[in-house]
Amino acid sequence: MEQLSIAPGKSLGIVSGGGKLPLLIAETAGKRGCRVFAVAHKGETERAIEKYCHEVKWLRLGQLNKLISFFRKKGVDRVMFAGTITKTRIFFDIRPDTRALALWNSMKGHLDDGILRAVAGELEKEGIQVISYTWLLDHLLFPSGVLTRRSLSSDQERDVEFGFRLARQIGKLDIGQCLVVKDKTVLAVEAIEGTDETIRRGGRLGGKGAVVVKICKPGQDDRFDLPSLGTKTIETMVESGAGVLAAEAGRSLFFDREEAVKLADRHGLVIVGIDTGEFQGDGQGQ
Repeated sequence: MEQLSIAPGKSLGIVSGGGKLPLLIAETAGKRGCRVFAVAHKGETERAIEKYCHEVKWLRLGQLNKLISFFRKKGVDRVMFAGTITKTRIFFDIRPDTRALALWNSMKGHLDDGILRAVAGELEKEGIQVISYTWLLDHLLFPSGVLTRRSLSSDQERDVEFGFRLARQIGKLDIGQCLVVKDKTVLAVEAIEGTDETIRRGGRLGGKGAVVVKICKPGQDDRFDLPSLGTKTIETMVESGAGVLAAEAGRSLFFDREEAVKLADRHGLVIVGIDTGEFQGDGQGQ
């Protein structure tokens, strides 16, 4: 997908969820001279985002009309989606307005990419283009190769390949981005609970030495929900006994890289970036 930048002095909108990503985008865009306006979600977005924006509008999940109205009033015609939303909140803490409810009911299913594409479509009907954020944060993209002192053993290499092939097949169904395997056996597949809980579940079932695979879903829209990893991921792996983190290089974000790698080295873990195009196949393994 074409990566579009924003000229200094122009307005940029952020539809913000939780985590560090929206803050990093707002801070970086501001340093490049952009006027940053964010829609933040109560219970998800960190209050610190207000330090980096010209103005922040706080909304509850589902207030789509207010979201669009805010950006239009501020003259924003380019918007990025960034940050996490606790997916289970759709069952107990969402306040859909009439527009959001009509959009929700019109969808054939409520999978991650489908929801985000649908919301983006509503913004684009109003002349607001949804663009990728990777041009701002390319320094955070997961690098290729082994990042830790310890390298993969031959058994771990086989598990990485096995997991990567299967993760591609699961990703095609828009179920999740993370898979935990051990001895060419699937321990856990990410669904609505998120990566950390998937890793914990894999650790409970498989014990020490599991391999965590995180990929960008095949055909995924790069404007949304790129796989994100960081120190918290490594802490969860240590807690659960997992031994390897294998992520898709160039299409995953790696926060606090230096700190995360040091933590992995202290506990003898392996972190490796897998190039796009490796391990292509039908997911059956050998």
